[in-house]
Amino acid sequence: MEMFSSSQPIRSLTVLFLAWKGFLLAVAVGAAIAPDYDTSTSLFFDRMYGSNMTIPTLAARLTRWDALYFMHSTIKGYTYEQEWAFGLGLPTTVGAISRSLSSIMPANYALEPLIAIALAHVSHFVAVLALHRLTMLLSGNAKFALISSALHILSPAGLFLSAPYNESPFAGLSFVGNLLFAIALKSRPNRFKRDVAMVASGILFGAATGFRSNGLTSGLLFAVEAVQGLLLFAQVPNLWNLLSMVAPVLGGLCVAAGSVIPQTLAWMRYCGSDGVGRPWCEKMIPSIYTFVQDHYWNVGFLRYWTLNQLPLFLLASPMLVIMIKSGVELVKEPRMMTSASRKWTIEPELNTFVRALAASQAVTAILAMTTYHVQIITRISSGYPVWYWWVGNCLMDKKRQGYATGIVMFMVMYGGIQGGLFASFLPPA
Repeated sequence: MEMFSSSQPIRSLTVLFLAWKGFLLAVAVGAAIAPDYDTSTSLFFDRMYGSNMTIPTLAARLTRWDALYFMHSTIKGYTYEQEWAFGLGLPTTVGAISRSLSSIMPANYALEPLIAIALAHVSHFVAVLALHRLTMLLSGNAKFALISSALHILSPAGLFLSAPYNESPFAGLSFVGNLLFAIALKSRPNRFKRDVAMVASGILFGAATGFRSNGLTSGLLFAVEAVQGLLLFAQVPNLWNLLSMVAPVLGGLCVAAGSVIPQTLAWMRYCGSDGVGRPWCEKMIPSIYTFVQDHYWNVGFLRYWTLNQLPLFLLASPMLVIMIKSGVELVKEPRMMTSASRKWTIEPELNTFVRALAASQAVTAILAMTTYHVQIITRISSGYPVWYWWVGNCLMDKKRQGYATGIVMFMVMYGGIQGGLFASFLPPA
């Protein structure tokens, strides 16, 4: 970290970003020297584009695992029911961009996966810059902001942040949403600026939820703000305090819309007058997402707790521990990052904001451990800022520096090794 200057943070982060991405892409392309463990990618491209289509090597190496579903939905739309387990955000965005560029690109070129890869890189870099600005806004510490943002670049999500996956757009939208929410809290005296920033934050969080369903945990920020407004109104019941609840309520509804809109589209397709009447249509709260996760992917409480999944729990355990430990510590005391003698300079009105972020991160980690396919925690962790702050602060604390250095070494090693496995269509994914 010392080779990068906090006086030129954007330049330093850009250099690190390009170097790390270049390394991971080199690993992915280098994996082409060995035959794929699984032929799904080649079969997919033949079926989607035909044998005469030009498939760039990078697209072939990065369109793996769930990326096949994302690209199929982008090209063909949602054809199969199980595809509704994957958010609408990536297929919708990539599809819109590819249609706008199709007239200027060669007809025999696989455009969609390249656009998705470009979107992943741009989104990841936006997330880095947003995290840096957010950390500066909260702490005012340039070195701390640089280290925290650099840690996001080196996220153990690795090649998932470069591939046609949801992780990078989710992180980019979430971090900008967090930044706008923090700006809203710091703008309380200016009611108009506060309300606009908060609603805009909700819109971005809603878009993030359209990419990854765990974006719903961002609704906790707006729920807490609305409750605080309600308590203030109970103490001083006037129109001004009543109106203070409008922005957080609207923002929260925008977050919920990121999940409700896809569910509504699915209901119209499968449960409407011309639908096929699937079992989930009769539920009190009809949700195709929960149904396909349960029916096709066997996602449910403690279902993953089997002996043959133990290796995946072991692989996921470092990030589970880091996310839960950092989340619990910041919930207890958002200014007390490492020890009683080292405080984070944070303004009082932002304490609750940091606590809510920490709580949503801890909840996500617990859900991953008890309900999700646990190995995905290494990639979905990329969209939560609290653990970057915690590790960054440990790196600046001599008492915990060795521990934090070990975490960074794990991140780099895991990202590199996992990148080679991913490009070869090998687990974990």
